[in-house]
Amino acid sequence: MSIPAFAALWFLPFVLPICFYVAFTDLRDMLIKNHAVVALTVVFAVVGLLVLPPWSTEWTSLNIWSVSIALPPYVWQLLHIVIVLILGILLNAAGVLGAGDAKFMAAASPFVWTGDWGLVVLILTATTLAAFATHRLAMHSPLRNVAPNWESWNRTKHFPMGFPLGGSLAIYLMLGTVYGS
Repeated sequence: MSIPAFAALWFLPFVLPICFYVAFTDLRDMLIKNHAVVALTVVFAVVGLLVLPPWSTEWTSLNIWSVSIALPPYVWQLLHIVIVLILGILLNAAGVLGAGDAKFMAAASPFVWTGDWGLVVLILTATTLAAFATHRLAMHSPLRNVAPNWESWNRTKHFPMGFPLGGSLAIYLMLGTVYGS
């Protein structure tokens, strides 16, 4: 994995409660709250600044045609937010995913190192399949009585993607603490 293990270890205790909250509120209300997305972004901005200080890390270059751009890794990670948010807005406009899902993915994107995008897609795919199966089985079982007023039970054509999105970020950071560079 490309993510440094020490970075994943520092991010995990702050990100894990937010991921749990996002999964829970999306299951309950079919809504990813803006304050959770802002909190996730602030965690990276603050903890990331301590873990990846721009003044003490080697800058990385990106060559686009004949132009070379060199920035600290912290800034490159922050740029993920802009790119993923633009893609999320386009996917939301196309009706592929909800606006909260797009915002959460943008807020979660700086935690994911570029070299790990393929792994994250695999984690998200597996987590989405498991979450969908679990949600649908629970919806049609006595477990539904534990939380009878959840909005996600009533929306058969929609699925609370905050459940697998939060789980995927948590799993990625947990794996990063063990297998990170």
